[in-house]
Amino acid sequence: MEHLRMCTVCREMKPKEGLTRIVKTNSGEIFIDPTKKADGRGAYICDNCCTDKLKKIKPLNKAFKCVVPDEIYDKLITKEN
Repeated sequence: MEHLRMCTVCREMKPKEGLTRIVKTNSGEIFIDPTKKADGRGAYICDNCCTDKLKKIKPLNKAFKCVVPDEIYDKLITKEN
């Protein structure tokens, strides 16, 4: 059985293996989770999503209900290019 997750940018359900996971821990730390297993609230982004949309709509702010630092978005954009 495939593990599907929703991309926070395009809102499509995709296999977990093709997504990047970003985590917000209970202490408020936000980071990219390469293991996809870290404790905390997770949000997923397609590995091939439009990077211009990512920085423009800042979907992680809504997913985590806080302002996510631009450096996280920059790391995701750099990772995808």
